[in-house]
Amino acid sequence: MGRGARCRTLREQIAQCELDERAFGLTVQRSRDAAKAGHQPGPESSLFKVYATELNKRRTELMVKIAGPAGLGWEGPGFDADELLRTRHWLRARGNSIEGGTSEVQLNIIAKNVLGLPD
Repeated sequence: MGRGARCRTLREQIAQCELDERAFGLTVQRSRDAAKAGHQPGPESSLFKVYATELNKRRTELMVKIAGPAGLGWEGPGFDADELLRTRHWLRARGNSIEGGTSEVQLNIIAKNVLGLPD
């Protein structure tokens, strides 16, 4: 794959991440509006948890990818504070996908309670 193809792919990944973040934000806003109108949240909150954590993982992976070798600093000379923070955010995003119920558990809840699929 040539350099141009890699850049296009990276641009596409950035654009897709931006679009996904905007779509998620609008969906969350619709849910907030429904809550203000008196509707109780249901199992769709599992959708929010899965989507938010997976989106966060993709976003932080993309940031590390863009940073190249500077995206994997933990400590020591050669890394500035932003680079070190980026690495910690990337690693923390992994923890988000298991706290509050792993993405797999949330997907099971979605399958049963939102989609009505059998056990």
